Amino acid sequence: MTQLLIRPATTSADLDAVRQLCWDYRAHLISVSPVEAEITQTFYPVPKYTTLMDNLAVEHARPQGIILLAALAGRPVGCAMTHALDPETSEIKRLFVGPDARGLGAARKLVTALMDQARADGFSRVVLDTSVNLTPARALYADLGFTERGPYQDIPEIALPHLIFFEAGL
Repeated sequence: MTQLLIRPATTSADLDAVRQLCWDYRAHLISVSPVEAEITQTFYPVPKYTTLMDNLAVEHARPQGIILLAALAGRPVGCAMTHALDPETSEIKRLFVGPDARGLGAARKLVTALMDQARADGFSRVVLDTSVNLTPARALYADLGFTERGPYQDIPEIALPHLIFFEAGL
């Protein structure tokens, strides 16, 4: 069996792969349901998402964040990243594994690696949000010891019923 490798995205090629995976994630969210499509297109229209993708390496820079890439047989299949919300809190963003690599443990390995890095960086907790419609993600977070909580930052009222917020102590 081919080994799944989780590693920091450090090269230009790595970041390009992460950006493509993030665009795939955006497309996936749009395909989940009409509500997801509306929320994604409202809060992440193409111009805004393009700017976000252009700034990934800055937004998630070491030492307060990290971008991880999952590769299978050298091929990028997933990504996830963190950034600091405050000195104690690291936020996990854009966890995505492509359909051809699901079921191989990539998401679990990515989240575990992000939590380990946040702990090593001195954070005491990690937070994240996900869609109520992403049942496998919600199950993964619960299995990894995350507990549901209220919003940890300002969220537009239209999105609140469609999101679940999680926290895990480190």
